[in-house]
Formats: sequence, C-alpha cells, structure tokens
Amino acid sequence: MADYLYLIPLFPLIGFLINGLVGKRIGKPMVSMIGCLSVGSAFLVSLLSFNELLQLDPHQRQLVNHLWTWMSVGAFKVEVNFLLDQLSGVMILVVTGVGFLIHIYSTGYMHEDESYWRYFAYLNMFVFFMCCLVLGANYLVMFVGWEGVGLASYLLIGFWYKGMENAEAGKKAFIVNRIGDFGFALGMFLMFWTFGSLSYLEVFPKALHLFEQGHLLLNAPVVVAICLLLFVGATGKSAQIPLYVWLPDAMAGPTPVSALIHAATMVTAGVYMVARSNILYTLAPTASLVVALVAAATALFAATIGILQNDIKKVLAYSTVSQLGYMFIGVGVTAYWAGIFHLMTHAFFKACLFLCSGSVIHAMGGDQDMRNMGGLAKKMPITYVTMLLATLAIAGLPPLAGFFSKDEILWKAFTYPYFPAMGKIIWFMGTLGAGITAFYMFRLIFMTFHGDFRGTPEQAHHLHESPPSMTVPLIILAALSVVGGWIGIPHLIGHALNHHSPVPNLFETFLEPVFEHSEHIVSTKGMIHHYPAWLEWSLMGLSVAVALGGIAMAFHIYIRRFHELPARLAKQYAIHYQLVYNKYYVDEIYYYMFVLPIYYLSVFLWKVVDVLCIDKIGVNGPGWLVKRVSAGTSLIHDGYMQTYGAYMLLGLVAILAFFLGYR
Repeated sequence: MADYLYLIPLFPLIGFLINGLVGKRIGKPMVSMIGCLSVGSAFLVSLLSFNELLQLDPHQRQLVNHLWTWMSVGAFKVEVNFLLDQLSGVMILVVTGVGFLIHIYSTGYMHEDESYWRYFAYLNMFVFFMCCLVLGANYLVMFVGWEGVGLASYLLIGFWYKGMENAEAGKKAFIVNRIGDFGFALGMFLMFWTFGSLSYLEVFPKALHLFEQGHLLLNAPVVVAICLLLFVGATGKSAQIPLYVWLPDAMAGPTPVSALIHAATMVTAGVYMVARSNILYTLAPTASLVVALVAAATALFAATIGILQNDIKKVLAYSTVSQLGYMFIGVGVTAYWAGIFHLMTHAFFKACLFLCSGSVIHAMGGDQDMRNMGGLAKKMPITYVTMLLATLAIAGLPPLAGFFSKDEILWKAFTYPYFPAMGKIIWFMGTLGAGITAFYMFRLIFMTFHGDFRGTPEQAHHLHESPPSMTVPLIILAALSVVGGWIGIPHLIGHALNHHSPVPNLFETFLEPVFEHSEHIVSTKGMIHHYPAWLEWSLMGLSVAVALGGIAMAFHIYIRRFHELPARLAKQYAIHYQLVYNKYYVDEIYYYMFVLPIYYLSVFLWKVVDVLCIDKIGVNGPGWLVKRVSAGTSLIHDGYMQTYGAYMLLGLVAILAFFLGYR
C-alpha cells in the first residue's frame, strides 16, 4: 500500500472538485453520495494501509510514498512524500473515520440548507488538507495542510456568511491563526538553517546524532528557539493561551463543522506536530516545560469559563480548549503517547457531544440557549443516552475512554522527569480542571435534559428525536467513547486485572517505536524515577473522587435547588460571576490592546501617509505643479507672430547682455 497512500487525500480532493464545480446542478442526493463516498473511500484505504503497517516489524513500520520533487534550490530540497507510521496511522484513522461519520450526520442536519453542495465541497476540501497535514513526510508539506485546514475552517465558520456575526467569527479565526502560523514559518526557517533539511527522516536522526556526539547539548538555545517557534503555531491552531480566543467564536459555523474541525481533527494538529517533533522537544526541556505550563493554564482557565456559558455549543467550545490543554500537558511532560491517546479518545467523545448538541439544536428549531431547554430526555432518548455516555467519558469516570487517557496524563505530569516540582503544580492544576470539567458538563446535561421544559409552546410541540442519519453516528461515537480507552489500560490496572498475565497497554506499546529515542534521552540523563504503586492508586482514586465531587455539586445546584440557588449565588458573588460570565474580558482586553491601536495606525497610514503624503504630495503634487506652471506659460501662446517675434528679440537681448556682462 506504500505506493497508494496518495489515494487517501486524493479521494476527498475529487469530492471537493465535483461538488464544488457541479454540485449545484446535480442535486442533493448525488452531492451526499459524492461527499460521503469520497471520505469513506479514504477511510477504507487508510484501513488497508494501517493493516499492512501492522504486518511489519514494530521498528520498521514505515510506508513512504514518493510523489515528486517539489523544489530543489542549492542545498534546499523538498520532496512531496507521504509517510505512514504508527503516529500518522492513528491520526489518519481518526481524521477519515470520524470525518466519515460526521459526513453521514451532515446529510440529515444540513438537508434543508440552500447551499448544501457548497457545504460538502468545503468539508471534502478540509479532509483533503487534513490528510496532507497528517501524512506529510516533512514540515513544508505539513505546513501546506496546516494552512489549508485554516482556509477550510475560515470558509466553514463563515458558511452562513449573510450574518455579520458569522463573517466576523470566520475572519477572527483566520487572523488569529495567521499570527501563530508566522511563528511556525520562522521555526521552519531556523530548522533548515540548523539541520539543513525539513524532512522528518533527516532532521530527527541528525539532531539525535549531534546530541550523542556531544555537538548538540541538552537545552541548546537554537533547539529551544525552534521548539518555541513551532509551539507558537500550535497555540494558534490548537487554541492555547494566548491565541485561544478564536475557537469559541468558531461555533458560528454549522454544528457538524464544530464536531469535525473544532473538536476531533484540526485543533489537534498542534498536538500532533509536537508529538511528531518529540526528539526536538525532548532535547529542549525548557521548551517542553513552557508547553506543559501553557497547557495547564489553558486547561484550568478555559474550564472555569465553561462554568457559566449558557450557549450549549459555547460550553463545548471552552471544553475543547480545556481538553486540548490536557493533550499538550501530555506531550509537554514527554509522555507523548499519552497526549496522542487523549487526542484519540477526545475525538470520540467530543465529536459525539457536538453532534448531540446539534441534534438538540435541530429539535429546538435552532435555539442554542440551555436556559430555554429542559426535560428533553423523554423526547430525545437516543440523543440523551449517547450524550450522557460521552459526558461520563469526558468527566473521566472509569471504565470509559476519558478516564484512561486523562488519568495517564495526570500521572505522567506528577512524575515529570525533567522538572519534578513543576510537575506537581501541573498535576494539581490538571486535577482541579478535571473536577471543574465534570461540574460544567453535568450542568449542561441537567439544564438540557432534566427538569421542566422552559422553551416556547411552539418549540415544545416540535420536539422530536433526530433521524437515523444523525442518531446512528451518535451511537457509534458513544460506543467508542465507552470502549475506546480499553486499548490503553495503565500497567497498574493491567497487573491488577491479571497478575500472572497482565493486560497490556496496547496503545503505548504500538506507539513506542516512534518515541523510543526520546525515552532513551530521558533515561540516559538519569531522570527516570520510580514511584510506589500505592501512590498511583491514590492519585487515580483522587482524580475519580474530584470528578464525582464536580458531578455532585452540579446535581445539587441544577437539579435539587435549580430554581433558587444559581440566582442566589450569582447575586451573592456578583463581581466574580460577572468576571467569569464575561470570559474574564479577554476579548475586550485584546480589542483595546491590539485591535484598536492597529485600527488607528491603519487610519493614520491611510489618511496621512497614503492620501496626504503619497497621493497628494508624491503623486498628485508634481502633477498639480506641472499643471499650474503649464497654465501660466500657456498665456504667452496667443497665436500672433508679432508676440513671438518680440519674445525672440527679448531673448536675444538677454543672452547678449549676459555674455557682455560676463566679459
């Protein structure tokens, strides 16, 4: 299958071209078939390629598909190659598999939209670029996909472009991501200047060789700089502090878009990039610490904002920002496989949560405010059960998927080899964020599905369960949210389940060859510490207890005392309530610190530099001067020969006078 990897992105590209060029004329059924079949075909090729990968020796699991040489200038050479190994294999299955389910869901959710063909064209285009990002065998091909998914995100966020709010949200996402991408580009320039290549198969072995030969020290400034610049790009694409502000506004797009782009795939690109660059980040502990600290702050900060959001999609948006923080904690504390594990499980339960919210919005006639919901469990049993299972997963309760992946990250943070003391702080922030996550997610469940219905009589009359095209993907994703974590059972639990033949951690074992050099670097520095089993059991139990505490608090406030306690707490803690409700005024701070100064600078450059200096003085000024001089000199041209003869005589007299005076 190595020679056919190009088919994975090619099928969605064909779907994009057909639906984009003739989709408006071929009808919705054909658009649906082309859109879904293209991604389904990519998923099938991904499965076949992944199966072939499994047949190879674990340390030789690489399929490389060379397409063509993109550019060759002196020492700079870039080839368009696709690489499938254990890491990209996991990612491509998530992208095409979850993407296929969301395409099917979209056939029901978007059926009445007048721009149905354009929606599927954009969605296919996104999958094409995401496949390029994941399969690219060097940073430049990755960057093409990186920019492409940014373009697709912009188009899909502003899909309903007739609403100014949607257009502004798309523009905000595009601009904020360009800021991060500038850092990514600088990181690539510095990488080529340092290692002479952008290919994974050349940069990483060379960096490792230089380190082993003593020519590249741990925390070498150039490697730290490369990693930090790449991480700037990741903060934009994967919505980390300070560039997270675009993701909540991205909920302006259709809900399936939120599920695919802003939960399961595109926003995880930064996590994938750091995991792919694991050798560089392991050689730069300072950069890794920055990643972990920013991630921990993001996980906790975004979780607190989610507490008081009333828009069902905004709750999930801030939850996504927070969960991305957990993924970056994993890769930041050098537990790269744990970060990717949470990326995979999060794709299952967060895609399910977003699609469930779409089912609710569909039933509510487009209303997204949870204050107008309530009591939907009886009217929408499939949506309720699937969303409850996904919520239990994200809350981190065993034995669901979120428990295994999140708990592994918290344990690896607690045992952070490079900076043990900072690891304890990161663990505490992550554990606190986990409790808050359980609270606001069950607040969503209780406000949406329990109690009395608070909407209009018309909404109550039209409440109904979604069609099978929407509920079947929900059921599949909910099932994956339950069992998806069982392939990554921690060694401690594996031994407890069967002491004589422990249940293996299949996911860690599968990805181990990709990260073995990083683990070797850490071990050679003597930074691996061993902790007693009772400590891991205790932290695991504490994590579950904190989650249960968050659920109990949500139940007490939003079920038992819903009619009086939330209002009383809002009044009693008015300042704190307003601070969190208004998202800490970060958007307003950015507006006054960056947007307004740039706006006024632009106005100055326009009216003073462009209009006055360039147009009036630089361009129009000489023209005006020539025009005025010409107008004056034109007076001497009156058409009379006597006048011209007089001027000639005066000229000769002047010349003679000049020469006589000179002598």
